[in-house]
Amino acid sequence: MTSLNMKKIFDKTVDIVFGVILLFITLGLIIGTVQLFVSVWSLFFSTGITGQYVSIITDVLTLYVLVELSRSLVEYFNSGKFRLTYIVDAAIVFVIREILIGLFKHQLEPDALYAITFLLLVLGALRISSILVHQREKTLEH
Repeated sequence: MTSLNMKKIFDKTVDIVFGVILLFITLGLIIGTVQLFVSVWSLFFSTGITGQYVSIITDVLTLYVLVELSRSLVEYFNSGKFRLTYIVDAAIVFVIREILIGLFKHQLEPDALYAITFLLLVLGALRISSILVHQREKTLEH
């Protein structure tokens, strides 16, 4: 076999694997959305609302992370490359999710909060950099 055939086999295998992953993420989004509506409906029948809001916020942000990850896979299918902005967006939302949960439950220590804040700053800088690089690539193509 030539190296060209091996590359085609590899590309096809990667496409199939990413397609299966995207299918499972889509199923997870559908199931998660249905469960979110059920948990919102249960708010009407609960006596305390504090605990329910933590789980609802957690579920919404988790679904958003799944949406961002699926967007990066769809972008891979469209262009053959991963867009760093979608992956960094998912990471930022995940970090913010952890901060909100930790602060709401009063379980976040100051040292951990500083470390997470620094991580969020680095992720924000990485996102801005990736947007600037993407814009530069677009202008060079035209």
